[in-house]
Amino acid sequence: MKSYEQDLGRLRGLVTKMGGMVEAQAANAARAVLEHNATAAGYAVQDDLNVDSLEREIVDFAIRLLALRQPVAADLRMIVASLKISGDLERIGDYAANVAKRSLVLNEIAAPYSLSGIGHMCRLVQENLKHTVDAIGEDNAERALEVWRSDIMIDDVYSGIFREQITYMMEDPRNITPCTHLLFIAKNLERMGDHATNIAETLHYAITGSTMPNDRPKGESGFSTNRYPGA
Repeated sequence: MKSYEQDLGRLRGLVTKMGGMVEAQAANAARAVLEHNATAAGYAVQDDLNVDSLEREIVDFAIRLLALRQPVAADLRMIVASLKISGDLERIGDYAANVAKRSLVLNEIAAPYSLSGIGHMCRLVQENLKHTVDAIGEDNAERALEVWRSDIMIDDVYSGIFREQITYMMEDPRNITPCTHLLFIAKNLERMGDHATNIAETLHYAITGSTMPNDRPKGESGFSTNRYPGA
């Protein structure tokens, strides 16, 4: 029994470690865009390999626990949740790497656009991700619920950025290239927020055994990813 509890603790520790790695990756991606920092962009891209490797370790370990320990009730929910959470964290890492790569292209383009909206969105996503990782480490269902509710703010900022960049492109065709890259960056950030919300839902169920409402709180955005199943 002691060994089993240690195994469960190790699994939670691995997921928390992965969350911390992805959190650092997202921070580097934000620095890459907002500070035109190529070094930070390189870190965000390179760290994606380590995140992928840790996901595979978590999956292998979780499957081993399922096969050998045959868990039930809360333990079973936690182990299955670890599989789902690690997948969402891996996707957040992928999006962070994509943001970093786009930032390198933007560094070569001089264009009259503001990064204030992107900066605000980066802060919201990083804050949500931090609360998500804290909720995992603390096994805290209330904190997970806070993350689930706060995704609406990220959606609203994304909508504003979308309209802003479309306006810039309509005003001057020379803005099309940089604004398109910014739209992709904003979309990647929005998806990072969605995956943090996925994690919050999964964690809340693992802890409490109850599911959240089917309809997530969404902003006034007409560009919600729920309308684009393939996003």
